Amino acid sequence: MNKPKLLIIDDDENILKQMKWALSETYDVFLAENRKKGLDLFRRELPLIVTLDLGLPPYPRDATEGLRALSEMLEMNPKAKILVVSGNADQANALQAIEQGAYDFFKKPIEINEIEVTLRRALNLYSLEEENRQLKKRPVVGSGMIGASRAMEDLHKTIRKIATNSFPVLINGESGTGKELIAHAIHQQSERSDKPFVAINCGAIPENLMESELFGHEKGSFTGAHAQRKGRLEFAAGGTLFLDEIGELGLSLQVKLLRFLQEKTLERVGGRKSYEIDARILAATNRDLLELTKTGGFREDLYYRLSVVSITSPPLREREGDLLLLTHAFIDRFSEEARKRVKGLTKEAIEALSTYNWPGNIRELENKIKRAVVMTESPRLTAEDLELANQSGPLPLPRLRDAKDQLERELIEEALKRFGGNITHSASALGISRQAFHDILTKHQIERPS
Repeated sequence: MNKPKLLIIDDDENILKQMKWALSETYDVFLAENRKKGLDLFRRELPLIVTLDLGLPPYPRDATEGLRALSEMLEMNPKAKILVVSGNADQANALQAIEQGAYDFFKKPIEINEIEVTLRRALNLYSLEEENRQLKKRPVVGSGMIGASRAMEDLHKTIRKIATNSFPVLINGESGTGKELIAHAIHQQSERSDKPFVAINCGAIPENLMESELFGHEKGSFTGAHAQRKGRLEFAAGGTLFLDEIGELGLSLQVKLLRFLQEKTLERVGGRKSYEIDARILAATNRDLLELTKTGGFREDLYYRLSVVSITSPPLREREGDLLLLTHAFIDRFSEEARKRVKGLTKEAIEALSTYNWPGNIRELENKIKRAVVMTESPRLTAEDLELANQSGPLPLPRLRDAKDQLERELIEEALKRFGGNITHSASALGISRQAFHDILTKHQIERPS
């Protein structure tokens, strides 16, 4: 395994030799005695960590050259961890270096044990930050599994439990909640992770073509079948087949799928030979399949076969605290793609995001952020950028007491209007006494019509 690269910039030859001798076993050490050579090595070798003496020639008595070198290196690679070294009288310059982006500072004389510990910390921090950067570079769908909410913690626990077996899984959830992400997660955490993950949307393919897509066909089995073709089930052999929108599958295909689940064999369209296929079936729906079984829209026996294990993808509104985590992940992703420096959200945008109900869930959030990043001319997204300036979600429910008072007032006014201000007739129509009617008039300060 390659050693991490360490660049040491110092005009004291003894310090250079001492540090190289002490640190070469752990690091690939490069030495420079001035700013120019240090920058050349930094540009060529791309070290992860640097120790930098602030007092460099031609001005060894002040921090001019050192601070300049710090600025230039951070401009080339803001991720590098740079530890500055200064004399006892230069603490102000060392603090200035920290403000400019240095990771830490040391006073001379250098204690090797102390610097070794700090270098290890710096390297660990760099590794953690790099891991985080790589996670953010994954496809946006991966961001859909980001979440610190209780709902997501429970979801991850369930995924870990069910990933290790080969039972079918039915994934329920509203549109846009990331059901395919859950299927991917189950596959990736299973023993089938090195085998294919094949997905098909049962609602996106015409029913007359769906059988061939799933089970394949033999040459000449129908018009246009010019060659033998494998279906998605065969392509998923050894791995996982994900059937999205399973509720849209036609009844005749439901029969064939049920047979496959029972026997683990299939016949291609127009063929007579049976093929034994080992593929795990994961299915997803935003419909109530159990209710569909009652109306004949879905086979009951297939439902129970598919739902050996059932899991629910929580809607965004139930994932408390995850909204802003997802939002910032999308901002980072789309800002990089659009080559724009969008850093976050205005206070009004955060409020608009938080009060909106998100009927389209994560997919809707993703689309809004993507459009906003492309269209904005500001470093922070506004409610207008997100097209949420006039969409604060559903109105809050009134308090029950207020609603009752409002209804009471409207009924009293309507009765008075209908009976020309006659208290006796109005009270009788509402089923209350004259005294009760007078009390309500006084309570709401309602004047009798003249």
